[in-house]
Amino acid sequence: MNIIDRRREGGKSLANRQRFIRRARALVKRAVREASARRSIKDVEKGGDIVVPADGVREPVLRKGSQGGSREYVLPGNKKYIQGDTIARPEEEVGGSGASDGGEGEDDFRFALSDEEFLDLFLEDLELPDLAKRQVLGVEETQPQRAGYRSSGPPASLSVSRTMRNSLSRRTALGRPRPEDIAAIEAEIARLDDIGGNDDKVAELRLELERKQKRMRLVPFIDPLDVRYRRFDQVPKPVARAVMFCLMDVSGSMDEHMKDLAKRFYSLLYLFLKRRYGRVEVVFIRHTHEAREVDEETFFHSRESGGTVVSTALEEMARVIQARFPANQWNIYGAQASDGDNLPMDNSTTINLLKSTILPLCQYYAYLEVGHAKDDGGGDATSLWRAYELVAGSEETMAMRKVSHRRDIYPVFRELFAKGGAKAEAS
Repeated sequence: MNIIDRRREGGKSLANRQRFIRRARALVKRAVREASARRSIKDVEKGGDIVVPADGVREPVLRKGSQGGSREYVLPGNKKYIQGDTIARPEEEVGGSGASDGGEGEDDFRFALSDEEFLDLFLEDLELPDLAKRQVLGVEETQPQRAGYRSSGPPASLSVSRTMRNSLSRRTALGRPRPEDIAAIEAEIARLDDIGGNDDKVAELRLELERKQKRMRLVPFIDPLDVRYRRFDQVPKPVARAVMFCLMDVSGSMDEHMKDLAKRFYSLLYLFLKRRYGRVEVVFIRHTHEAREVDEETFFHSRESGGTVVSTALEEMARVIQARFPANQWNIYGAQASDGDNLPMDNSTTINLLKSTILPLCQYYAYLEVGHAKDDGGGDATSLWRAYELVAGSEETMAMRKVSHRRDIYPVFRELFAKGGAKAEAS
């Protein structure tokens, strides 16, 4: 017997939908990543249909067990095959458009994701590395903390152990008889009645039994005075504050293709931070031969251009950190995008700033080099890439990647911000 739900998506319950996503989570996540690589930045937040291989979403099937019972099989004879022959399986065309002269096929499975589901799956295994520095900020975020007991409260907070301890103390103080004592008196009365001749002793025991039973009724096992409920106070919750510095080269050597790649990377980074973290500040710094902090609109849409001096961006980043983001209170991150060109005499200054000033303050620093396909992966490394390699080789908090096509933005972004860090991802 096969049980298959063939209703349209709108008729299925939310529980069924979430159960399917959990069961086929790996396939759905892979399909989400593939779909993201084909999208523009403005569409990355939107849900939509994704395609999952049909082989990965087979419905559960109930079959008769092969063990137990009595079965008889009648198999037809065949002149072509004898026992032990192997029969080749017909070739299948799964989700393909070509013709086939044999076998059976099945279309790929299409599944509609909402905007929230799409983003949750796309950003699920990304994180800011080493988000460690936490403090009480005096804001509305609080967490419950045990603060003793109280005599009233909701049933869910009832403390059974404390209630029983109070009950035992009260019963002991008021001399409530134990059931064992009453049972012993009753047994003694029964024994004396059997042997006879002890009427005075039996009468005395009956009076004692009556007195103890009366006291047991007057002193209950549990009194409302015994009941205690756990008490919780809301205390300020230490939260991790983080700041992400976005450094982008907008000099004359950055053509429109390179700027487009850098903007796509930063747009995705901004979306990731806004979606996953509630207390992350973003500082935008553009640089040519000089650098300045700008707002989001200017960072993404200004057409300013000029020469290239990378050290100015690092100096501006250090200045902003000193002015507004003390390193002992903030988790500091940096993401730099450049085409790799730099004034030759500035490379040594840039390396010194990076090693002595920026990286000691940062939890993590990512460098993305944008270029054209003919420059990517070749032997002609840029001067800035060679300079940064000297630093990244000995620093666990720095990672470097190259991007030459917009389809590479999403995989590279995931490598840089995957759980465990880009170095773990690369290894």
